[in-house]
Amino acid sequence: MEIDELSAHITDTYAGVRVLTHAGDSFFLYDPDGDLPPQRQQPFVTIVTGDHYEADSQLDRDGAYRVNIGLTKAGYAAVIGQSTVDDYTPRDTLLPHPTYAGQHWICVVNPGPRTDDTVRKLIADAYEFAVRKHTNRR
Repeated sequence: MEIDELSAHITDTYAGVRVLTHAGDSFFLYDPDGDLPPQRQQPFVTIVTGDHYEADSQLDRDGAYRVNIGLTKAGYAAVIGQSTVDDYTPRDTLLPHPTYAGQHWICVVNPGPRTDDTVRKLIADAYEFAVRKHTNRR
């Protein structure tokens, strides 16, 4: 799955999504009214294209990018369990996020045939969670 394909999937499939970009990275948030104040702009999915924030996944490699997905605690446990990881560089592999696993984020470097369906399902789960949080705050 390529970055443009994944970005289009998210924006075309899910209503109320706003995309913020910075340094080639994309941050997908649920903001149906376009009025969330900056302190409440929490993405449910991000796509990072380089080692701008940390270098654990070695995203400065040729063509590497990472999809990060924020899940519920139960969703995270179902996917990752109690797994710990020493190597965050494998492509097309579901992993705990190198920095935000404690907040129930998972990641995949260059999603491909092994993870494509799961990534799409987890994005749907993350979107539904973002919608619930937004609704509850309102």
